[in-house]
Formats: sequence, C-alpha cells, structure tokens
Amino acid sequence: MSPVGIVGVGAMGSGFAERLLARGHRVCVWNRTRAALDPLVALGAAAAQSPAEVAAASDFVITIVSDPVALRAVSEGAQGIAAGAHPGLIAVEMSTVGPDAIRALRESLPASSALLDAPVHGPPAAARAGSLAIFVGGDADVLGQARPVLELLGSVLHIGPLGSAAGAKLIVQTTLVGTLALLGEALALAEAFSVPREVMFDVLAQTPLASQAQRRRPMIESGDYSASFRLSLAHKDMDLVAEDAQRAGLHLRLDEAGRSWLLDAEHDGRGHQDYTAIIATIQERAHTAPTGGTEDA
Repeated sequence: MSPVGIVGVGAMGSGFAERLLARGHRVCVWNRTRAALDPLVALGAAAAQSPAEVAAASDFVITIVSDPVALRAVSEGAQGIAAGAHPGLIAVEMSTVGPDAIRALRESLPASSALLDAPVHGPPAAARAGSLAIFVGGDADVLGQARPVLELLGSVLHIGPLGSAAGAKLIVQTTLVGTLALLGEALALAEAFSVPREVMFDVLAQTPLASQAQRRRPMIESGDYSASFRLSLAHKDMDLVAEDAQRAGLHLRLDEAGRSWLLDAEHDGRGHQDYTAIIATIQERAHTAPTGGTEDA
C-alpha cells in the first residue's frame, strides 16, 4: 500500500495514523511535540525529524494543524513540506484553515506536486472508526488517486475546485456555532420565563434545534464541558469566516453574534473547553450588557 505521511498528530492526526496503520499502510509521522509520536511509533509508524522528511518518504502527505500560521510553519522553509516534495507527491490539507491558506500552500509547493483541500467534519473517534465526513476540493483525477486513502477515513464529498472544500467547511462551522448560540439564548429566555429546564428540553424537541438540544443536554446539565472540539478553535474558525466575508463584501449578522459569544466565552476562561461551553457563557452573561467583543477580535 502507498506510504502516507501525517504532519500534525494531535487528537485527529493520531486517529488518522491509527486507522491507516490498522489498514496496512506504511505511515510516517511528525509533530512539533515529539512525545505525541511515541504511541504511534509503538503501533508501527516511523517518526520523522521534519515535515520535509515526511514528504520525501510519502506518496501522500496529510497536514492536520490548528490554523493558517501553523500550516505555513510546516509547509514552508528549509524543513517544510515543500522542501521535501517530489514529483507525484499528493499533499492533502485536512485542517480548517480557509481558502486563502489553501492558495498559499499551492504556491509554496512545486508544480510537480499535487494538492487537495480535504477538511473533515466529525470527532477524532470518527477518524479511528473511518466515519468522518470529508469535503474535498481539487482536481478530480488527483482525488481519484487519493480516494482509496481518504475513504479509509470517512465518506468523501467532492465539492469543486481547489479551495472550495475549505470554504464548505467554514459554512459548516457557521451553522454549528450559530445553532449553539441560539440554543444558549433559548435556554436563557426559558429561565427568564420560569420554564423548568426539563420541560424546556421537551419544548425544544418540537423545534429545529431538537437534535442539537438532545445531543448537548448532558454537557449542559452536568456542567462538564470536556473538550471534543476546543472552543478556541471554533473562535479561530469564525474569525476566518469574518475575514472571508469582509473580503466578499458580506455583512453576516448572525455569524457576528455567534463570534461575539465565543469571544466572551474565551474571556471567561473557556477556550480549552468544548465549544458547547458557549451555552454556559450565554446563560451567565445574557443578563448583562453586550461587551462589544467582536471589535476586539
């Protein structure tokens, strides 16, 4: 099977590596924190000294990092992926970084290497189970070559040309953040109207919020917002949406509202918690005047 490199082995990248190793692929990994590689090496992965070394050893190199700055750090320079790229290499960018970062990555890679943007939707456990949703942008022939690898990780939806999948992922993020913000405000309103919490969830079951209300209810009731997807990353995603919307001349009021609640939640020290914790901040702050948080973002 084709050798696959993974640059960035946080929770999601580790899930990729474990899944690919279990399916017989040779996997080469690199991470800024070396200790994160040890469990994967124990499973049979090879540890590289740099992203360039990963690229040189692989037919496909997957990047899964936190933001555009981190992507530039691993792709450019003497130790970056571009330095180790070879003719026929296919780079598969699976982070949530927005279309601009994809264009910059394409410019940094040699013309003899191909690129797909393939951000994912789903938790790390879905990577291990091969049940992620994977949005893909790029040439159909290149996707045809990468599809056997990607389909081990989840279901593949080809969105369109390079960069289009990065945009599609941001659209998904706006719907999720907006839904959680609306859920938080609905619960705050229920408290103001003296509607008991357990009855309010029965009410929400009759609304478009039904599935999300049910899914988030255990966190809300327990107050345990242990992170599956960190709130600080959701804030980063909404900042990317705001930047792209501004360039497109769009004024997205609901997105700005959700973004402002995320900023307040980070100010409240919830950045390390799951992004569902936006609901806790809304319930605490709904009785106070707006902070004007988005102006500080």
